[in-house]
Amino acid sequence: MKKTLLTVLLAASVTLLSACDKDSDNKIKVAINTGPDQQLWETVKQVAHDKYKLDVDVVAFNDYVQPNEALFNKDVDANAFQSLPYLEKQSKERGYRFAVITHTFVFPIAGYSHKIKTLKELPDGATITISNEATTLGRSLLLLQAQGLITVKPEAGLLPTTLDITSNPKKLKFVEVDTPQLARTLDDPQVYISIINNNFAALVNLSASRDGMFMEGKASPYVNAIVAREDNKDSPNVQKLKEAFRSQEVLDKANELYKGDIIKGW
Repeated sequence: MKKTLLTVLLAASVTLLSACDKDSDNKIKVAINTGPDQQLWETVKQVAHDKYKLDVDVVAFNDYVQPNEALFNKDVDANAFQSLPYLEKQSKERGYRFAVITHTFVFPIAGYSHKIKTLKELPDGATITISNEATTLGRSLLLLQAQGLITVKPEAGLLPTTLDITSNPKKLKFVEVDTPQLARTLDDPQVYISIINNNFAALVNLSASRDGMFMEGKASPYVNAIVAREDNKDSPNVQKLKEAFRSQEVLDKANELYKGDIIKGW
């Protein structure tokens, strides 16, 4: 009798452990940035759960360093916050062995102003605020170059700095600011233009196509991506996450959140 009871209890324990393991196998943790993307990922979570039986745990960070560190340290299984040039730069500098799972969107940066309506009104010596984060900084300078305001060294590629400016006929002054603070500088009496990322602009109800004086076009190389490690890129859960993100439901939600400003990357 005792032996039979012990056998039953052991069998029940094995069944319970197997159920726990199975439940654990259907989970994935993803690092993102704070902002409108948090709402977007609520839709990703819903699609992943309903269509792929995958539970997505989202961890939001307020900077551009921690999501990659979390992935590298295996605190998360994937992240979704960075452009391809930023990923390339960080991988070279920090030795990350990451893999792109899918492109997501281009989130166009744009030039905004509370003082002028067109670039014709921009006075000589005006102050322009730009991001102090290397990739967004370079991206902003290239956008200003596209407007004919400055010229940068071609050899600087996609990552020029202010030191690479070779021509600045209006003698514009550039102030580098933490990316999340750029929108606040629009109210500074000295600031005529701020180049702001789409996600942070959306937080203060600014739309690139509606409110920007100029913005990136569809040819932008700064497409964002979902990224995993080389050691887990082919895992079933990572692949399910990719399919959930690339769903029509997520695309529709992104267009709603970003007022049609986003450019589909896949």
